[in-house]
Amino acid sequence: MIFKNREEAGRLLAKEILRKFNGKLKKPIVVAIPRGGVVVAEPIAKVLNAPLEIVLVRKIGAPFNEEIAIGAITEDGDILMNPEITTDVTVKLGITDDYIYQKSKEVLEILKKRKKLYGSSLKDLNIKGRDVILVDDGVATGLTTEAGILSVRNLSPHRIILAIPVIPYEKYNELKKLVDELIVLDKPVNFTAVGQFYDDFSQITDTEVLEILNKYRN
Repeated sequence: MIFKNREEAGRLLAKEILRKFNGKLKKPIVVAIPRGGVVVAEPIAKVLNAPLEIVLVRKIGAPFNEEIAIGAITEDGDILMNPEITTDVTVKLGITDDYIYQKSKEVLEILKKRKKLYGSSLKDLNIKGRDVILVDDGVATGLTTEAGILSVRNLSPHRIILAIPVIPYEKYNELKKLVDELIVLDKPVNFTAVGQFYDDFSQITDTEVLEILNKYRN
C-alpha cells in the first residue's frame, strides 16, 4: 500500500478506528510522536473530537553514524536499547557505557528544547483511566515507538491503542504484545524505510507541528 501523504494515512487510520471501536472509546486522547506523527494524528483527533498532544522520545544514534539506532530515550530518561545490537556489533561500532551515558544526556537536552518549543507534552496531562491512541507515520526499528509506549504506560491510561499506517511484517507481533490494541494498515515483508510507502514524505517543520497542536489542545 502506498499512501498519497501523511494526511491520507491519517484519514484511513481514523476510518479504521471508527469502524473498530464504534464510539466505545473512554475519554480518548490522541498522542503523536513528532514530527510526522502529528500530521497523521490530526485527522484522527478531528473525527474523534479528541485532544491531541505529543510524546517526546528520540533515538540514540551510533558513534559516527546517527542513522543507526542503538537505543531510544523517553522524556523521563528511560532508555531502551536495541536488542539487535549484539556484543560484537557494540565493539565494532565503538559503543561504550560512557558513550551511551554522554549521548543520552545530549538527547535529553534536545527533548527539553523541543518541549519548550512545543509548549507542553503528554507528561503534563492527566491521562489516567483514558484511552490513548498513540500515532506515528510509520515504524522502522520500532525503538522510538516502544519508548513512546513506555512513556504512555507510565501515566496509567485505561488502554493504549497504537495506530500506525505501516510497519515491517516482523515487527507486528512484537508491538502487538506491548499495547492493548494495534491498528495497522499495511505490514509489508519487503520493508526498507517508512518513506517508501508514501508518494509525499516531505519533512515536517516545527511550525506545522505547532499549528496542528494549537488547534486540538484543550
